[in-house]
Amino acid sequence: MGCAWADIVLTAPEVGLPLLFIEADDCTEEASVIALKFDKYMRHFHRKVKDTGGQDKPMWRTRWSAPDPQWGDATHPPVLLVFNQVSKRPALKQMVEIDRTMSYARLVAKLERYDAYRNAPPSGRGNAVRAPRSHWQETYAGPSLERPFPRVLFVFAPAPRRADPATREAAFHDRARCVGSVNYRLTVATTTLPLLTRHGADVPVWRVVGNGRGEDRCSLAALPKAR
Repeated sequence: MGCAWADIVLTAPEVGLPLLFIEADDCTEEASVIALKFDKYMRHFHRKVKDTGGQDKPMWRTRWSAPDPQWGDATHPPVLLVFNQVSKRPALKQMVEIDRTMSYARLVAKLERYDAYRNAPPSGRGNAVRAPRSHWQETYAGPSLERPFPRVLFVFAPAPRRADPATREAAFHDRARCVGSVNYRLTVATTTLPLLTRHGADVPVWRVVGNGRGEDRCSLAALPKAR
């Protein structure tokens, strides 16, 4: 089941899942560490070796077999990140998106879906002791009624035939600040994978999205809280 770089590798072709890599976090790893793991996965999936016929073959296929693309346009199997609430740290303090090739329109659409999810109605009616809460509070906030919506973090990673991460980050800011709740009900911040790799998440590498924010960067702990 296990391998050198995944916590669990699952094969279940009988249910349409030929191969799945699983990363399990006991809520002890920082967002920057998790982001770097996914970059390592991407680099591993793109690594090539020669087969016995001298043809290039993805290295991961030398250990794991799976039918040719079963995941749309993907050239590699999916990776699932599972949070297991073991430590005292909340399972969700921020939501992290890692971008390599996505268009700006799709990135902004993602941000709009986060905004819509923040306003999603509660799944239950509450009771005499506890008032009904929004869906995200029921799912992620635990017993607290005061916890704000998690911060949404975008990490821009290098990719072939794409603008460099800093350029994509700046272009995203120009578009994302137009989303209604950004800088008020929704805290959104960005960085690049080179910055995150070089310095870590706890130093000023995060640029906050919003009108009047400028290009200054701050640490993860210094990010503003959503209202």
